[in-house]
Amino acid sequence: MFTAIHTKENNKSLIIKKSCDVLRLGGLVVFPSDTVYGLLVDSTNEEAVKKLIQFKNRPIGKAISVFVADIEMLKSVVDLPKSKSELLNHLLPGPFTVILKSKHKVSKSLESEKGSLGVRIPNYPLVRDLVTAFGKPITATSANLGGRSPHYSIQTFLNELPKNKKDLIDFIVDASKLPKNKPSTVVDLSTSHLKLLRRGDIFFKKSNSYISESPAQTRKIGRYLIEKILKSNKKKPIVFVLRGDLGSGKTEMTRGIASYFGVEKIISPTFVVYYEYDNLVKSEKLKVKSYKKFIHADLYNVEDPEEFKYLGLENYLQKENIMVIEWGEKLGELYEKFKNKAEVIFIEIKYKSEKEREIKV
Repeated sequence: MFTAIHTKENNKSLIIKKSCDVLRLGGLVVFPSDTVYGLLVDSTNEEAVKKLIQFKNRPIGKAISVFVADIEMLKSVVDLPKSKSELLNHLLPGPFTVILKSKHKVSKSLESEKGSLGVRIPNYPLVRDLVTAFGKPITATSANLGGRSPHYSIQTFLNELPKNKKDLIDFIVDASKLPKNKPSTVVDLSTSHLKLLRRGDIFFKKSNSYISESPAQTRKIGRYLIEKILKSNKKKPIVFVLRGDLGSGKTEMTRGIASYFGVEKIISPTFVVYYEYDNLVKSEKLKVKSYKKFIHADLYNVEDPEEFKYLGLENYLQKENIMVIEWGEKLGELYEKFKNKAEVIFIEIKYKSEKEREIKV
């Protein structure tokens, strides 16, 4: 019979220790991630991998991806051509599984018939800390039986299982109900031509161009982008300059960026030019105390450059402030001042069809 532990008890070190202990003994662990609950075993332990395949009812020869802690661990198990390094540094960590040629350091049962392996660096510190502590890749398949839907709560997962499947589980880490994110986008980089094998919430045409098929996806792309940028930013003010036609999704992009800081009720500032939001939430992911202000501006009704003298937007270019400017192309000469004082990210949102947008960063 499995044992279970809940993350809300603020017991990260205990969770990692117990999970590592179970994995080293060849056990099967159910664990949360940035997408869905996953099934973890030691990727180098043949018996543990067999147990996983038995649990999943997975056909022999169907590949299973692995979690790695960082790019260095990724390079220890797959070949990473220099031509693909920039793309991977842009995508990872994030909700992507990349397929590359395996170095055959893990169980062969996890590889495809072509000798390739799927690898993930999740945007979920608890998983990355676990893989770091364990010291080698861990399987990253979703917690469900073959052919069934993935799960976002432990209870719905267990309700699906017959007793003989529950008996195969050794340890469960329960993080309550996870956000309804799709499983990761799967991208095959093992050949010269990039191939999209599965679409998750975020998918792309190339490293700086994403595709959105709904307002919810646009919000998720916005949140994904701010997470990536903040990891390398040294507390400089950050300014997103958004360009796109009416109804293209600029405000949805803003909502996604703002949600990372706990700002949920974004109001379009078209008639007042900008709103200021204070007291941004603390973020353990960033390991900083907080960001100060979130400023959402809309320059649609600004007609004369002289108006900028009275708006005072440049006064917000202070450390730890985040600003999003819709119709940002109207900044004109002020744009150079913003570039000198802040990290500026220019985003263009284009209509592709009634539902589809291309987001260029």
